[in-house]
Amino acid sequence: MMKNWDWFRKQNENRGILLVRCADRAGIVAAVSQFLFSYGANIIESHQYSTNPQGGTFFIRIEFECPGLREKEAGMKLGFQEVAKVFLMEWKLIAVREVKRMAIFVSKESHCLLELLWEWKSGDLITELVLVISNHEDIKGVVEALGVPFYYIPATKENRQEAERQHLALLQEHQVDFIVLARYMQILTSSFVANYQNQIINIHHSFLPAFVGAKPYERAYERGVKLIGATSHYVTNDLDEGPIIEQDIQRVNHRDDAEALKRIGRSVERSVLTRAVKWHLEDRIIVDGNKTIVFQ
Repeated sequence: MMKNWDWFRKQNENRGILLVRCADRAGIVAAVSQFLFSYGANIIESHQYSTNPQGGTFFIRIEFECPGLREKEAGMKLGFQEVAKVFLMEWKLIAVREVKRMAIFVSKESHCLLELLWEWKSGDLITELVLVISNHEDIKGVVEALGVPFYYIPATKENRQEAERQHLALLQEHQVDFIVLARYMQILTSSFVANYQNQIINIHHSFLPAFVGAKPYERAYERGVKLIGATSHYVTNDLDEGPIIEQDIQRVNHRDDAEALKRIGRSVERSVLTRAVKWHLEDRIIVDGNKTIVFQ
């Protein structure tokens, strides 16, 4: 059945997150802290990072509790514009109670999807899982048994534009906030990606930047690698070159053929993708060009 997150919304009624990116200079933390204090907010968690205190870029994630946040939120967003103007900030103020709505795209390989479904069902992924889209029907029964809508839309390079038209219609109908490609083995067009900039998370079955594109395990075997890995990243128009969110590796040896590498790699893929999705849901990621700052 579909999860009901009313308890989470109630628990986090007054919890907010502020993400900031700007040129580093003195006084940023003081100004942000004073602003939050002026609204009666109490800082619960704060992480910051500077690429270089002398002319670098400054990033900060602040989680705070603010009584009456629902009523104060619009005023806070309006008021923070003045602080942001002084420091030329790129910023986002997020109400934690607003649970994000997720769509999953998948092809034949189901291991990453099954991991996400388990994490969601067990309550470890705080998200409204609103639909699963696939270009194969293999996993339909498992998805629908959990009460999640499943849509089978055949997709090939020949009908890609029509398939994406259907995808976008469904995503808009279900008010999807972000998309997870759980081994969805189709290339997305630039027009589709533009609709969800830094809101499409992919899992690639290699330790990027090695073995970009198709059949990475076969190519890893041919090279005799001693480590295999997986990479979760945001999708851009450059294949497998978007901002990296998370990576991990597993040691292998000469006894492991390409099929063995795939079996070993599946467990790495599952954990890497799940961590990336959790960090996105918790607003722990700031994209900086083709890199990410991940506050854990």
